[in-house]
Amino acid sequence: MQRFFFNKRLVIILITLIIGFSLIAFSIVIRNNRKTPTVVQQVGNSAVGVVNQVVGAPINGIKAVGDSISELLNTYSENQQLKKQVDSLATEKVRNQTLTSENKKLKTELKLKNSLTDFSLVSASVVSRAPSSWQNQLVINKGSLSGIKKNQAVVSQHGLIGRIVEVSAASSKVELISNDDSSSNQFATQILSDSGNINGLITGYSKSTNLLTMGQITSQKKIKKGDRVITSGLGGNSPEGLYVGRVTKVEKDDYGLASKVFIKPAADLSDLEVVSVAKRTD
Repeated sequence: MQRFFFNKRLVIILITLIIGFSLIAFSIVIRNNRKTPTVVQQVGNSAVGVVNQVVGAPINGIKAVGDSISELLNTYSENQQLKKQVDSLATEKVRNQTLTSENKKLKTELKLKNSLTDFSLVSASVVSRAPSSWQNQLVINKGSLSGIKKNQAVVSQHGLIGRIVEVSAASSKVELISNDDSSSNQFATQILSDSGNINGLITGYSKSTNLLTMGQITSQKKIKKGDRVITSGLGGNSPEGLYVGRVTKVEKDDYGLASKVFIKPAADLSDLEVVSVAKRTD
């Protein structure tokens, strides 16, 4: 019985479609014929409109369902990517916690209070940055009353930006790593290479390329593009481990050894409003 009613419905649908297409064809014919009375054209057009609605409804419905499925698949794909990023961040957080715990245990065993990697951060706002010395220096609203001292490193949320060169009670002057005076950029740095750590000094900055230059490299270890660069903590009041940037290019001497390394700064030196002073605790 059910099969009978199903076949009956199918026949009705087919008949409706045939009639609908016939009306459409008929309407086209009579509309193109100028002798056709206006009333007949109107009736034909109305019939075609009804048929279009009847036929178009399921087609539009299928299209809407297809769009919904496509959006659902895109949402699922984005969700999977976000889950991977969250998992990666969680793994990195656990790893950092493990390393911190291990570091504390090693210090206890070696009876060390502090090391070059120990530091605290003092947040400060940029209160002055003159256009004439835009890439050379700026002034922050923290000074000796906040424990700020000369030669302490200054960082943004992304990486190293410079060092303290003058201190007053309530403010301090910061010399930026983008200072084009080569005698001012003597930051002791370290390249984290796969073949081992490589020490050197930041000796200059190019405004045209926005790249730092690292020189005085004596190691023969291999340096490649993308290697991370951090402060080494060797000299001054800068702690070890502040992120500087990544290697973009290496120049070699006649013996095939690295003579200059060009580094892309991690911090955006053109957009500095809130910074932090790294107070080493050794």
